[in-house]
Amino acid sequence: MQFELEAKDLESKARAGTITLDHGVVETPIFMPVGTVGTVKGVHQRELEQDINPDIILGNTYHLYLRPQTTILEKAGGLHKFMNWDRNILTDSGGYQVYSLSANRKIKEEGVKFKSHIDGSYHVFTPENVMEIQRTIGADIIMAFDECTPYPCDYQYAKRSMHMTHRWLDRCISHLEKLPLKYDYNQTLFPIVQGSTYKDLRKQSAEYIASVNADGNAIGGLSVGEPAEEMYEMTEVVTSILPEEKPRYLMGVGTPINILENIALGIDMFDCVMPTRNARNGMLFTAHGTINIKNKKWQDDFSPIDEMAITWVDTAYSKAYVRHLFTVNELLGKQIATIHNLGFYLWLVREARKHILAGDFASWKNKMVRQMDNRL
Repeated sequence: MQFELEAKDLESKARAGTITLDHGVVETPIFMPVGTVGTVKGVHQRELEQDINPDIILGNTYHLYLRPQTTILEKAGGLHKFMNWDRNILTDSGGYQVYSLSANRKIKEEGVKFKSHIDGSYHVFTPENVMEIQRTIGADIIMAFDECTPYPCDYQYAKRSMHMTHRWLDRCISHLEKLPLKYDYNQTLFPIVQGSTYKDLRKQSAEYIASVNADGNAIGGLSVGEPAEEMYEMTEVVTSILPEEKPRYLMGVGTPINILENIALGIDMFDCVMPTRNARNGMLFTAHGTINIKNKKWQDDFSPIDEMAITWVDTAYSKAYVRHLFTVNELLGKQIATIHNLGFYLWLVREARKHILAGDFASWKNKMVRQMDNRL
C-alpha cells in the first residue's frame, strides 16, 4: 500500500491524498459503503459501480465468518470473486460485533468467546484466528483485533481494555507475518487506537499505535453513544499524534456533519451504516438537510430529492414518487433511497476533496454544516 498526500488545508487539518492498493487507487477523503455480508444492502453491484462509484467498500469479518463461512469464501477465491467486485475492500476485525454482543460474550486475554446471533452456537475469536479469517476473506485492508469499549466506560476498565488491545495487536502482527497470502494480491494491516473518551488514554494508545509503524492507522471506540463534541475532542488528540504520512480511518462515523468535522481534524477514511439504514426507514440526506420522505408534505413535490448532489436517482425520480413507493411499501422505494443516500455521502467527501485541493475547504465546510443541520 502507498499513501501520497496531495494537499493540506491551511485553516484546518483537512488533507487530500491517494491510497494505492492492488485493486485500484482510493482518493481521500473517502466514505466506504458498508457491505456487511458481501453486499451493500439493497444495491446491485452494477448500481454500486455506476451510480455510487466508490473506490472501496467495507465487509464484516464477524458476519462473513458465520455466513457464508470462510470455507465457501476460500473455494470462491476470496470475497472479491464471490461477490463479483473488482475494486478495493476493507474488513473490520469483528471487535465491534463483540462489543455489541455484550450479553452473549466473555472477554479474556486469550480472546473472546461469543454466541452466534443466528443459531446460538459458540465461537472464539483470537488475534491469531481473526488474522487467518481475514486472510481467507481476502480484503485489501484488514483490521487488527481489538476490544471496542462502551460509552460511558469506567476509566480503569478503559485502561485495561486499551492495554489488552495493544497486546492483541502485537499478536496480530506476529501471526500475520507467518501467514502466506492466499490470493494474488497484497493485504495491509491497520491497527486501532482505543482509550474511550479519556484524553490520556487516547494519547497513550495513539503513541503505541504510531510506534508500530503500520501503513495506515484506525481510530475505534467512538460513535458509540458519546456526544459529538467528545468524539471531535478525542479525534483531535489522536490525529495530533498519528503520523501525517499515513492514512487515518475513523471507524463507524457517522452523520454528514460528523464526517465534515472529522475531515477538518485530519481524518481520511470513514464508514457507517447510517446512509443505508436510514434510507430504508425513509430518511434522506441532502445538501440542505434531512428529509423524512414519508411525510405528507412531499406527496405533490415533483422536484428532485437534492438538486445539489446530482445522482441518477435525483434526476430520474421525484420526492413525490419516492414517497408514493414508501406509502405502498414498494421495495423499490428503499432501493432508490439507499442509492440516493450513498450517492450523497460519496458526493460530499468528493466535494470536500475538491475544496481541500482548491484551498477553501474551511469556509465551504462551515457553510455546508449550517445547511445540513436542518430537518426539511
